[in-house]
Amino acid sequence: MFIRRVLTTPAFRLKSPFDELEEMRGRMAHLTRTLENDAAFTPSAGVFPLINVTEDADNYWIRAEIPGVKAEDLELTITGDHLSLSGERKIAEPGASAKWHRREREAGKFSRMIKIPDRVDGEKIKAGMADGILSIALPKAASAKPRHIQVG
Repeated sequence: MFIRRVLTTPAFRLKSPFDELEEMRGRMAHLTRTLENDAAFTPSAGVFPLINVTEDADNYWIRAEIPGVKAEDLELTITGDHLSLSGERKIAEPGASAKWHRREREAGKFSRMIKIPDRVDGEKIKAGMADGILSIALPKAASAKPRHIQVG
């Protein structure tokens, strides 16, 4: 009787390679249930605004998607090799009697800090907005522009 109890306990059972897969499947199912029921994992607006930084021979270009934001609600500041873009996105509230079905667009203040790859001429920076896209031209400083050297 003692031998049968010792040999039939789960500790002496040989594990199949599929036992670990079954355990992993159970943990993944638990994780999925947890994430589905957790209100902390609701979708949010994410990083706003979305930004592209490119360059050509004379300028660095920053383009930001800011639909619905007015120019007077934006503030641009350049300090050394960083450009600060901040502002506020305002969205009209539908009213107290409205029933929400989905809310993905967020209102509020935002701020982004963008590192500029090299020195720029701060006196010649130009910014404009069209169709919800903010375009900023940052002219490269003379020391940052590539120079052609004649071999002679």
